[in-house]
Amino acid sequence: MKFWDEKIETMPINELKEIQYKRLKKIVKMVYEKNEIYHKKFDEAGIKPDDIKTLEDIKKLPFLTKDELRNYYPFGLLCVELDDCIEVHASSGTTGKPVVGVYTKSDIEIWADVMARSLWANGLRKSDVMQNAYGYGLFTGAHGFEKGAQKIGAMVVPTSSGNTKRQITVMKDFGVTAIACTPSYSVYMAEVAEEMGFSPSNDFKLRLGLFGAEAWSDEMRKKIEDMWNITAHEHYGLTEIIGPGVVTECEEKRLHINADHFLAEIIDPKTGETLEEEEEGELVFTTLTKEAFPAIRFRTRDIAGYTEEPCECGRTLPAQTRIKGRSDDMMKVKGVIVFPSQIEEAIMKVEGASGNYQLVKKKEREITTLRVRIEPTEERYKEGNIDELARKIEEEIYAILSLHIPVEVVKPGYLPRSEGKAKRIVEE
Repeated sequence: MKFWDEKIETMPINELKEIQYKRLKKIVKMVYEKNEIYHKKFDEAGIKPDDIKTLEDIKKLPFLTKDELRNYYPFGLLCVELDDCIEVHASSGTTGKPVVGVYTKSDIEIWADVMARSLWANGLRKSDVMQNAYGYGLFTGAHGFEKGAQKIGAMVVPTSSGNTKRQITVMKDFGVTAIACTPSYSVYMAEVAEEMGFSPSNDFKLRLGLFGAEAWSDEMRKKIEDMWNITAHEHYGLTEIIGPGVVTECEEKRLHINADHFLAEIIDPKTGETLEEEEEGELVFTTLTKEAFPAIRFRTRDIAGYTEEPCECGRTLPAQTRIKGRSDDMMKVKGVIVFPSQIEEAIMKVEGASGNYQLVKKKEREITTLRVRIEPTEERYKEGNIDELARKIEEEIYAILSLHIPVEVVKPGYLPRSEGKAKRIVEE
């Protein structure tokens, strides 16, 4: 069986859009009638549910921002009785009050299903043993992966994040075949495995990496695949929408949107205008089936492209490009727009560079300066002539950005390690 839900995943795009339109109409009517905040937002925008006569009319609806969600903390956008909710999650809240996601029984069933669809497309099957090294707690990540894997029938090993040596022991002893965690943590796990005397590519039964929660380059993907001798797949989702499960990566490494539940748009981040297919801009999502906490035109701040071109895998679900970066992480250095993922791409092209790096940002009056700190691999460090490594990385960065950014090579182990999301940008 190639597809988890063949009917939906291979449906002609015009039929899918009919489903989207019916669901959009229904959800807009529901939020207008059940939630006074949405009611007021729509009234202020001069829009009534009956004004949604085509899918294109979504453009008439006002956007929802992260700041608004923080203002409505915790349950301001709830569209059902709290008694009807059976689970709650929240973002980390590192930049203010957390965003809270609430779920009815139906919401949880949908979440499990879109995650099963995603993991199935990655190649996870009933015979697999999946080590879930995302952090358990209020964060959605670990819970989404667990729900999806269990729906497929795979065995879940809920190690959570941290205690890395024990993670390696469990991975070896339990015959783990799939690891779910952030890409940066998988790099750190490989380092620890080597310190423990294991060969990451030979001494484990791993075959799948299920990675998300941070942006990573194609070059980083290749490095992780080589390190562990696995196929690495990307997952994309947001607490505000449902958690992981919004986007599915197929065997062609294409990111398909589960568009029967989540309606995607690409907008100009400055003007809010909807962009044409293939243009790059800010991703906006509308939940079409969530009951407790529907999000109408939520601005993700993630930069990507969108296409409805069919895929060689057979799925007709629309696709987005890999996330180039967050509009928050976008830096202007000497007049050039820079995303951390572009610098990662340059670093990973140079032999001898490890996956451990930091971007050191400094603002002097109106000028932002940037330099890169990078650890070499142990082998490259022992070779010496570290200045040559720095020069090669600087040249790769210049080839991508046409910008001279100084590179500082530090000793292996110098930079802090993360067991969750890596902190790539530091300000000094």
